[in-house]
Formats: sequence, structure tokens, C-alpha cells
Amino acid sequence: MELLQRRPVVGVMGSGREPHVQRARRVGEWIARAGYHLLTGGGAGVMAAVTEAFVGVEERRGLAIGILPAAGGDSAGAARPGYPNPWVEIAVRTHLPEVGAHGAGAASRNHLNVLTSDVVIVLPGSVGTASEARLAVRYGRPCIAWLANRGDVPGLPDAVPVESGFPAVEAFVRAACRSARGDQGSGTGMR
Repeated sequence: MELLQRRPVVGVMGSGREPHVQRARRVGEWIARAGYHLLTGGGAGVMAAVTEAFVGVEERRGLAIGILPAAGGDSAGAARPGYPNPWVEIAVRTHLPEVGAHGAGAASRNHLNVLTSDVVIVLPGSVGTASEARLAVRYGRPCIAWLANRGDVPGLPDAVPVESGFPAVEAFVRAACRSARGDQGSGTGMR
């Protein structure tokens, strides 16, 4: 029997409305080819675009994980309408309904998104994306933003580096995944 290897989890945070397809596709395909798992909030926009690109890579070994917000009210465990997107392979249903401007609140799944990720990539987004970046800083998770400029995520913490070129993002993620697994080797990032 083949032993399972723990693969790093790369969280991708971005707009729940706008897909930012060019960036999302590049990130999703790269994460798949690098041998990592992908984690998103499981919804539309960047979350759907990056996940669709990720699962479209046939030779991938990682899985597409979506951490879903609860619908709220008396529907504990029920996901909001539109969640999960069709490409999520492992849907983690939560009892946590807060999103957007309340993304750093105690009842937000964003804590799980960040804490489950070994490294976080931030793509263009709004207040919810900024809250995830703040949580990454708070919890000491390596976090990098791939943006044309810092204003693409209003409220992005100064502690989060912004890169306009993808090669710098790749290098950051690879280094963070090596560090998470406790070595400085050059493999696929599996530990």
C-alpha cells in the first residue's frame, strides 16, 4: 500500500464576485502542477475561476478544498446558495455565516481558510479578501499578494508583500511550502 504524503495546502483568497480570470487561471494551474492542494472559500468569482483551472490540470495530485460559509439562521450546516462552486472536490461545511466586511469576526470561516493553509496567495478582491490577509498576518501564515498594485485589495495590510510578476509569487510559495515541511530541498513541496 502506498503511504499518503502530506501535501502543502495553498490558500487562494480573492473576490467573490469578479473572477480575475487571467490571474486565477495561472495560479490554479500552477498550484496543480506544483503538487499542492488548493483551498478557497468555495464560492464564485476568484474562488471558482482558480478552482476550475486547478481541476482542469489532468496530471495533478492535489485536491480542491472549499471552506463554505453557513446559510445562517436555523439552517446550521447548510451552505449559502451558490456554494460550493461546481469544481470543489472536498466541501467543508461550517456553521460560520459571516462573510465580507465581517470576515475577521469570530463567526467567519475566514479563520479556517487561513489556518488550514500553509501559505496564502491574495488576488484582487475587496473587504473580505483584506480580512483574510489580516488574519494571515495575525496567525503568522506566509502571505503574498499578486496584484497590479496594492489598491487592488483596499485595506491590504502593509505586512503583506505585493508582487506584480508571477515568478516572485511562485518563489515565495515554494519557499513557504519547503519551510512548512521543515526542509530546504527543492522537491514538489510534499512533506
